[in-house]
Amino acid sequence: MTIDFQALLARSPNPYVVLDRDFRLIWMNDAYLRVTMRSRAELLGRHMFDAFPSDPDSESHRLLDHSLTNALRSGQEDEIALIRYDIARPDGSMEVRYWSATHTPFLDDSGEVACILQHTVDVTELQNLRAMRDEMGVIQRANAVQARNLDLAEEADQFKSLFEQAPGFVAILHGPQHEFRMANAAYRKLIGHRDLIGRPVAEALPEVAGQGFIDLLDRVHQTGKPFVGRRMKVLLQSEDRAAPEERFLDFIYQPTFAESRQVSGVFVQGHDVTEQVEAEVRQQLLMNELNHRVKNTLAIVQGLAMQSFRQMPGSDIARQTFNARLAALAAAHNLLTTSNWKTAGFAETVRSAAEATIGSDLDRVRYEGQDFTIAPQTAVSLSMIIHELCTNAVKYGALSAPKGRVVRISRKLGSDFARSRARVSRHRGQPFRALGQAGQRVLLSQG
Repeated sequence: MTIDFQALLARSPNPYVVLDRDFRLIWMNDAYLRVTMRSRAELLGRHMFDAFPSDPDSESHRLLDHSLTNALRSGQEDEIALIRYDIARPDGSMEVRYWSATHTPFLDDSGEVACILQHTVDVTELQNLRAMRDEMGVIQRANAVQARNLDLAEEADQFKSLFEQAPGFVAILHGPQHEFRMANAAYRKLIGHRDLIGRPVAEALPEVAGQGFIDLLDRVHQTGKPFVGRRMKVLLQSEDRAAPEERFLDFIYQPTFAESRQVSGVFVQGHDVTEQVEAEVRQQLLMNELNHRVKNTLAIVQGLAMQSFRQMPGSDIARQTFNARLAALAAAHNLLTTSNWKTAGFAETVRSAAEATIGSDLDRVRYEGQDFTIAPQTAVSLSMIIHELCTNAVKYGALSAPKGRVVRISRKLGSDFARSRARVSRHRGQPFRALGQAGQRVLLSQG
């Protein structure tokens, strides 16, 4: 037996009306016409809020619009436990009515909402009998449920708004195939506004499959441990570009868990730091160019010094001393360039200055003590002081003897390196000799 459901609904004593995707009334049964005091000709083809006007700022309008919109967007049934929605009488006056409504979406073959069936129940009499305890309890519970539902709906809308407007890119993936459930505006912009929702990462972003990111998602899903990526390079395809574009990302893959404590998906959050990385690369190029030009300038100064000293009889020692100081200054400059002229390590500054002065004899020097950082200008001054101390050791102290060695250059942690002392010893026993240089004492001993 074939059942004619349209005829069945048409004869139902319960009011039913069907709305299209634009909320226009396209079918209703006789019970609906009776309860709304309208004719079919008055309603067919009209928008719900044109057929039954209400103040857009009123709670009645807001509740009905929210329920219809939610059913259309989600494809799921939505209920209004209680709503006051007044109906115009034939004489034009308004009659107070209370309703309970259920909105059931019907999907077409493609899975899109084709229409919405509204089932309404007139609960005006129940509302009017509020003085009775049982009925009053029902109404109160219905109001409480409706209020909670409304609060939850508003909170969900606020969360979605915050999620959408987050400055970093955010996406929620579900299942072992990493299907997109949500993605905010920043994420969609990053990947060229491609269609994501409901699609696995490998399908929605095929260019990342060979770059190791899906393997990382698999690992997070299998182990339940997060992964943090710093300045990771990724090639992403954009709609307005023929070739993938290189980007650098800071991000985290954070596992999400179901009630069973099993991994259910992955939460993706991060920032596009491409501009920052490119700026640092440009800065490094500028620093290298600056270092190159400074070296050229030092070479010019050295050439000028050689030309000047050449005309002065007996100036060989002075020229050698000047050249050695230039070399120490260049070594300090190189060291600071590697740290972008921010800070320098005390130990590395001492080692670099000593190497520039004594060269291959550096293995005859032993260092002790804790390391700390110093300012750029301090590093330059320290380099020149170490150069003078090492020069003294070569001329008069430990390094002037074939088997002499520097037993210890000790460094005391502190911002004032002027309190640091260098102790060097020579091969044969002689009294300690103190040399003053830039407020330093170098102790030279033999033995």
